[in-house]
Amino acid sequence: MAQRSFDIVEPDGDETPVVVEVPHAGLRLDAEAANWMIAPARSIARDADLYVDELFSDSAAVGATLLTAQLSRYVVDLNRAPDDYDEAAVRGGTGRDRPRGVIWRLTSDGHPVLRQPISTAECKRRVDAFHARYHQALRDILQRKRRRFGIAVLLCAHSMPTPHTRSGRPSEQGADLVPGSRGRTSADARFIDLVERVGVDRGWRVQHDIPYQGGFTTAHYGRPTEDIHAVQIEIARRLYMDEASLARHPKGFDDTKAFARQLVERLVDEAQRQPARGVS
Repeated sequence: MAQRSFDIVEPDGDETPVVVEVPHAGLRLDAEAANWMIAPARSIARDADLYVDELFSDSAAVGATLLTAQLSRYVVDLNRAPDDYDEAAVRGGTGRDRPRGVIWRLTSDGHPVLRQPISTAECKRRVDAFHARYHQALRDILQRKRRRFGIAVLLCAHSMPTPHTRSGRPSEQGADLVPGSRGRTSADARFIDLVERVGVDRGWRVQHDIPYQGGFTTAHYGRPTEDIHAVQIEIARRLYMDEASLARHPKGFDDTKAFARQLVERLVDEAQRQPARGVS
């Protein structure tokens, strides 16, 4: 690959069962994908989970493996199924209306990402080079941890924009934290409830599954009966950044980073309560 598409940071000390993945913080475009795009750089930043990789940068220090994507979701969306695209995004795609599938053709505010539908060969290149390799790495990490500890816990870290009222004003009613667990099916209740407690203890409004119940990664890997637990979280961007200028709020950023560290610490503690059944 011309560019590194993801980074893996292993725990500073002893390994634990916890993995944190941040699939949407990347801003880079690879050269071939860039040739198909007309979306401006600001749209790339606005549709990224900006700074979420930085919020969770202490994960390895408290015992988790951290996997972060480096490429923009405009190249390939790592939280979508590899065949989730329509014919307006990829020539030969399905008839389903999927403007923001694994290949985005519209920005979140409705502007075009692509000059024209990409070729099936270009779609395959992106999926094989970036999506497949990222998920192979994630799958290998989870399986390694389950073999060693008898359990693996995956935290899928995302951010969410502030919803707006019909008049266009920012809503005061939106949640601060949304744990997504596909209707409480992707993880054991002890992990889902722990995420809620850490948020509530900070005075945050927590709302499960609405409007984000967890995407491809949560659904694909969350198998509690097989001892792999996955919870997606969406953190309100207004807590740590100015959504208009895209600049950090210094105090809000520090407070949210403290939340991220505490959440990972608590997940590590909870995951290690289950006796290891794997082979070290």
